[in-house]
Formats: sequence, structure tokens, C-alpha cells
Amino acid sequence: MSDKARKLFDALDLNSDGVLTRVEVISALRTKGPTLAAAGVLPFWGVSDVDDSSALFDRANLDGDDVLTYEEFAREADRRFGW
Repeated sequence: MSDKARKLFDALDLNSDGVLTRVEVISALRTKGPTLAAAGVLPFWGVSDVDDSSALFDRANLDGDDVLTYEEFAREADRRFGW
């Protein structure tokens, strides 16, 4: 799992509880996405709309518990962004 995935996970974890909820992913990508892309933490094409952000969450949430651990998130982010 990549360092970029860790940086992105930490940036999206708005309440710093170590897991991501769907609301956090959508909200953080909406508010922080352009800044993260400019910093090289997220590809510019990764800054997406609500439906794309929600779909990313669904693909990563393999166990269906409605929260993403770092491992779940990193596996999908590394695959999706080619890290």
C-alpha cells in the first residue's frame, strides 16, 4: 500500500477516528479534492462528483459495514489511481 494512499486517507478522515464514512469521503473530496490534487496527493481526474465518490466508497467497502479501514481504502485507491 502506497504512501499516497496513506496521505489521502488521513486527509479524508475528517474526524481523525481512523475510519472513513461515506459522508466523510464525499464531503472531503468535495471540499479538499482540488487542494489535494494540486499537492499531488490525488490525481486531478480523481476529483469527482458525489456519485463517483459514493461509487469509490462502495467498491472499497468489501465487508459492507459502511466504514472504510485504511486497508480497504488503500487497496481501492492503489488500484483506481495506479499507485
